[in-house]
Amino acid sequence: MLAKALRYRPYWKNIGGITVSGGEPLSQIDFVLDLFKKAKQNSVNTCIDTSGGPFTAEGPWFEKFQELMKYTDLLLVDIKHIDEESHVELTGHTGKNIKEMFRYLSDTNKPIWIRHVLVPGITDDDGALERTRDFIRTLNNVKRVEVLPYHTLGRMKYQKMGIPYRLEGVDSPTADRLANARAILECDKYTAWETEFLN
Repeated sequence: MLAKALRYRPYWKNIGGITVSGGEPLSQIDFVLDLFKKAKQNSVNTCIDTSGGPFTAEGPWFEKFQELMKYTDLLLVDIKHIDEESHVELTGHTGKNIKEMFRYLSDTNKPIWIRHVLVPGITDDDGALERTRDFIRTLNNVKRVEVLPYHTLGRMKYQKMGIPYRLEGVDSPTADRLANARAILECDKYTAWETEFLN
């Protein structure tokens, strides 16, 4: 797989590299660790796109995660919902371990980009957005904050597979709500580093 990625090196040059996403790449941590070790032997920048769901700060998994971070340049991480009860309702899982991962990455100064998917009626409440902003302000490793508009592109796949679509009737957010969320989350505050990095 790395050999296949390296064919694109003339395109990404010095500022690009490889990103593993999913599914959830941290559910396949052994593979990602092996891939990133080999990538670093070839001086390739590495990035993980993760929800943080598998994170635990104990046991053999955490030891592997600590090792993986030695070979990881950047993480793209989601804040699905800042409130625990709403996070469980939205995802079916706790968000406590995800916040723990955020704090660990901040304590170790591992660069992250934060993305928040704006879903009307679910994740676009101003109060929740303000609490998300306040949480982000406690982190010292945030390089970018993005608001991603919810879209309905997956709806047809659910229908074809006969799976109930839980967000039936929910539309994409308006441009005004997107602008509002971006303002609350202070997205523009985290863009200055890019000019320095790209130069």
